[in-house]
Formats: sequence, structure tokens, C-alpha cells
Amino acid sequence: MFQEKNQPSQQQIKHSSAWRWHFYAGLYVVPFMIMLSITGLVMLYDDVIEDAQYGAILNIEAQQTRISLEQQLSNVQLSYPDASIKQYITPENSERVARFAIVSASGQGLFVTINPYTGDILGKIDRDNSIYNWANGIHGTLLIGENGDRLIEIAASLMVILIVSGLYLWWPTDNASKAGLFKLRLSSGKRIFWRDLHANLGLVTSVFLLFFVISGLSWAGVWGEKIVQPWNSFPAEKWNNVPLSDKTHASMNHDVLEEVPWNLEQTKLPLSGSQMGIDAIPMGQVNLGSVVAYATQIGLTRFKVNIPTKADGVYTLSANTMSGDITDAREDRTLHIDQFSGKVLADIGWAEYSLMAKSMAAGIALHQGDMGLWNRILNTLLCLTFILIAVSGVIMWWTRRTSSDKWLAAPVKVAPSPRWLSAIIITSLLALMFPLAAGAIAFIWIMDKLLISRVAKFSYHLK
Repeated sequence: MFQEKNQPSQQQIKHSSAWRWHFYAGLYVVPFMIMLSITGLVMLYDDVIEDAQYGAILNIEAQQTRISLEQQLSNVQLSYPDASIKQYITPENSERVARFAIVSASGQGLFVTINPYTGDILGKIDRDNSIYNWANGIHGTLLIGENGDRLIEIAASLMVILIVSGLYLWWPTDNASKAGLFKLRLSSGKRIFWRDLHANLGLVTSVFLLFFVISGLSWAGVWGEKIVQPWNSFPAEKWNNVPLSDKTHASMNHDVLEEVPWNLEQTKLPLSGSQMGIDAIPMGQVNLGSVVAYATQIGLTRFKVNIPTKADGVYTLSANTMSGDITDAREDRTLHIDQFSGKVLADIGWAEYSLMAKSMAAGIALHQGDMGLWNRILNTLLCLTFILIAVSGVIMWWTRRTSSDKWLAAPVKVAPSPRWLSAIIITSLLALMFPLAAGAIAFIWIMDKLLISRVAKFSYHLK
């Protein structure tokens, strides 16, 4: 049987359908991709920005001896008598200050910087209103809380559909599509140029984009918090009958800043006051100085100490990739020490992590650009490329519009879509994996069926 003249082939129909879904997903995703890339760049260079702002109270001259941590803590308490001291952060190197994280009487979060050699209080950093905190808030919740988190999770879920449909559209099936394979056709007009740029950049960076999406979704409120995280959270019951708090490790995070390992956020904290645990620091000698000395003794170098503020609270030693203390996820370690007995109530490290938790611990360092200069350069290039991909997609859409296109100008259907088994399977799997994507897919499908495909001015009038 010969195909009727001007009758679209099955391949053309499938291409049209994939293009339509790619367009719909991109319509929602583009502003989020640009926002996530820009805020990601800001957070990537947080240390540079902070040094430019606060260099005078962060850098010091190295000396031979340091004053005791108890004296440093006392100096902070004297300078901020009404504040609650939450955390001690070790200096990055011999020429950097130590930090104490405090919460003022008014509830404001501050970093107090102190010279560990002299004990002088050098200044304070407004933790709550830092550029990093602002960028991270937008990156995670659009500064509107749970609703923002859901909107971003929808965008991240639809990015997976963008990647899959984009790879299908890129796949060379004829001479025309092969002509733009890994090249930019500069002399074929602006439409072809932007198509080649968009398609080839999307292909080259698709694996990286998928990595950023999955690692980011693991923190999201539905896919991460409700589905993936509970399956991979460390079970506190393994701590040999240690009494547990009603609070989880997530309570140690500061505002929207994630500081504890991903697989511990939903794990309950232990409590001080029992006889449980393993001997570490002699009873009666437990204080910030002895806790830090113990941390050094067991091999920790760059770490944080959460200081108990309640009668049943614990000292928490933490060195992890999530908070940027270390870059090698295999050295992740979190310990809880009874503030009275000095016993180690819990000790969780790489060996206790599930496979997903290990992937997150290793992946977050890459995601944040903490693995060294090469990682920062790579992430910078990727963020800029993601912005260019988003912008080029918008330009492609605009250049295909004619003077009569006033509205959405979605890709027109060349014929009713056939039963496309592979597409149905892939879409169903994505919907099952990402619940918010399922809702978005259903909404798009209904809108396409009831409105967009029935109103001519919503579709492309191709030049």
C-alpha cells in the first residue's frame, strides 16, 4: 500500500505529538530553569560574596597558640548576654576566624566571628538576611513556603519530560535532522541556528540536568519528604534503646538552609540523661572544649558542634557534605554526645548510609560545586548553559510565530495521535515516579483536548 499524497507518516505524527508535549512542559519550566540557574550561581559563589562583604571580620593572622574554647564561648556570651548560642563552627584554616551561631533575643540568626588566638569578637554576620540565605530561599520555596516548594517540584518533575521528549526530537531520523547533528548551521537562517543551538546544548547537558533535577527533587516536599526520604532515613531504633526526643534532626537546620545529612532529617534526636551509650568523655568534664578535643581525637578536622540549649539536649558533632564541612562523602559523620555522662549516644557515618543516602551525600557536593575549582567551573558553565537553553527555546517559539499569532501558538497537530505504546509507558512511569508531574500531565492533557487543540489561534501558523 502506498501512502496517500500529503498524508502524514506515523513518524511525523509521533514527532508532532512529542513536540507538543515538549512545548507544554517548556512553557511552565522555562522561568523556573532560569530562576534555579541564577540562584544556583549566587550560592555557588557564596564564599566569594561573603569575603567581599565581610573580609575584615573573617581573616586573621595565624599565631602559635589559641585560647580555650570555654573562654571563646564566655566572650561571646558576655558580648551577647540575651542571645542563645546554638552552634560552634571550626575555622576553615589557620588564617580564618571561628564562628558561633547565635539567636538573638528578638529571634534574629547571627554568626559571631571570633579570633581564636586572642578571643576578640571581630563582628557579626546577619545570617537570616544574607545573600546566600535569600538565594537559597528563592531556590527552594520562592520565599512563599510550601506553595513555592510545590511549584518548583512541578517544574523539576516536568524537566524530566522535557529531557525525554527533547532527546526524542533531537534523534536524527532523516537528512534534515542529521544536518544539524552536533553543529550550528550559521548560514541557514536564524530559525535553524536557534534550533541547532537549543537541541545540541540540550543533548550535551541532558545527563547533568537530570542529575541536578533528581538530587534537587530529593529535598522536595512530596517526592523527597513523603516518598524517597522516609525509605532511606536512618532508623533511630538502631541506637540500642537510647531515649529519643520528639524532635528530628531537621530541627537543627537553620530556616531554609539544609545542614544535616539528607538521610537523617527525619530521624529523631537522642536525649541526654540516661546511662546508655559508649564511653567517650569522662563525666564531669563535658563541655565545648572537651567535645571538640574528642572530635579531633577521632579524626574530624572541619566540623560543627551543636550546643545543647535544654536540659535534655545533646552535643552534636557533624561533618558532612550537605553543610560543606567536607567534600568526601565517605567521611560523613554525625555523633551525639550526652551532655552529662559524656557518652556517645549515636555515631552515624558512610557505612550506615543506604545506597540512596550515599548517592545523595556524594551528589550534593557535586550539586553545590564543593569538589574543587573544576567543580565550580563546571557548575558555572552548566548554569549558564541551562539559561541559554531556556532562552533559546523562547526565541525558537517566537521566531515561529506569524503576524496572525496573538496567543499561545502551540505546535499544531498534523493528525490525531495514534496509540503510541512506548510514549504511553514512559509517561505512565514518570507519572508514577513523580506524583506532582502526574497532576501536571493530566492538567495539560485536559487543556489540550478541551481548549488548545480546538481553538485555532492557540496553535502555530507555521511560516
